[in-house]
Amino acid sequence: MALGLTPKEIIDSGRHPLLECSKEWERIELQEIAEVQNGYAFKSEYFNHESGLPLIRIRDVGKSKAEELYSGDYNDDYLVNKGDILIGMDGDFRAAYWVGEPGLLNQRVCRIRNIDDSYSKKFLYYLLQPYLEAIHAETSAVTVKHLSSRTIQSIPLPNPPLPTQHRIVEKIEELFSELDHGMENLKKAQKQLKTYRQAVLKDAFEGKLTKEWREQQDDLPTPEELLQQIKAERKAHRERELAEWEKEVEQWEKDGKPGRKPRKPRKTRKLPPITEEELDSLPELPSYWTYIRNEECISEVKDGTHDTPDYVDKGIPFITQKNIKSDKVDFSDTRYISQEEHQKFYKRSNVEKGDIIIAMIGHNRGNSTIVNTDKIFSIKNVGLFKFYSEFQNNRFYLYYYRSQDALNQILSKSKGGAQPFIGLTELRKWPVIICSNKEQDRIVEEIESRLSVVDQLEQTIKENLQKAEALRQSILKKAFGGELVQ
Repeated sequence: MALGLTPKEIIDSGRHPLLECSKEWERIELQEIAEVQNGYAFKSEYFNHESGLPLIRIRDVGKSKAEELYSGDYNDDYLVNKGDILIGMDGDFRAAYWVGEPGLLNQRVCRIRNIDDSYSKKFLYYLLQPYLEAIHAETSAVTVKHLSSRTIQSIPLPNPPLPTQHRIVEKIEELFSELDHGMENLKKAQKQLKTYRQAVLKDAFEGKLTKEWREQQDDLPTPEELLQQIKAERKAHRERELAEWEKEVEQWEKDGKPGRKPRKPRKTRKLPPITEEELDSLPELPSYWTYIRNEECISEVKDGTHDTPDYVDKGIPFITQKNIKSDKVDFSDTRYISQEEHQKFYKRSNVEKGDIIIAMIGHNRGNSTIVNTDKIFSIKNVGLFKFYSEFQNNRFYLYYYRSQDALNQILSKSKGGAQPFIGLTELRKWPVIICSNKEQDRIVEEIESRLSVVDQLEQTIKENLQKAEALRQSILKKAFGGELVQ
């Protein structure tokens, strides 16, 4: 990471309106009114989930409880109490009160303590986040951004008289109380819509949405016939790959055998059958449907590179899990790689329009979307699914991958601790549904007729939450600019 400016220089740049201060107020560095205490590097051998004190790590800042406990010895100086102000120093620089049980201050989390009586703790708390966000915005990083305690100590804070600080806090809390109530209702509605969305998907993939439609059909293929169709297409696909490879080898030999010989396409992978235990955890299906392993169902299951490339200023977009949105691949926050590196990665994972990509790592693992662009890009820590377009509807499978029953199957196979991930083997073995192409199309119609209204409502809620957040920022700007109270 690299912070090229001091906090004072960031303020002087004028790029961050929330850092403006009333001309009637002086500024004072944070270290003059409080102490910044760095966390301790507790021994990981004592991390557990059964006994000990809560171990407050970066991921726990802003939450009501820690994910892990610490059962080793500790110094009381690192004991965190309810109401302490904590700051996460990696990733998103976030300040929050600790609201959980007493815990331990882990490394890369710092605490603001010993606040001088001449300065309001609540006023300091409301001030902190805008300054941290400005520092975050001005910090460059190849991977994760880092914050130093020295930077926090040197933040020049507005220093109005203490009675003024108290009046500002009182007014902020009055206005925020009304705002928070409205936002709480909006978020509650969001959760209800999410629950309804999953209820629709559950009914869809238990066959309930197309039950009457199925009863009117007399030409639906049996599961055995569907499996034979997939096997036949898989065999034809293999033969096409081999024919293409033979042409590449022939050309390679004519060219004098430069470099490596073209790699022969791999044979079809043999996967274990779905177990009784897996079937017991999945919904019962209509008689014309069956479960099958993901890779045995669709054309290909691959993943992107797991290596970190050399980034360039301009080139081929390099997509990671953060770019996977519900309706698209988001190119607004991407890094770039050279054409040469892209060609290397493309041999492993040739992403094309109509494919589905899925996040394999981090808190949003399992998120998936259809590639709806012809734009060329490479992927990292992202799974790639390809389909037989002649008889498979990629939207049907997108909705299935997003259904809670399907997600539970794959997320339960996650590995890793701080950065959980889904392995490629698990994506290949993921149990999925097969039914006729005609019914796939019908199910997609039934799902989308119900969810179109949900999509509109969710968009309205999202816009209102954004307006509420903008109002919150406006309140803070007035407060720190000396315009909120007399």
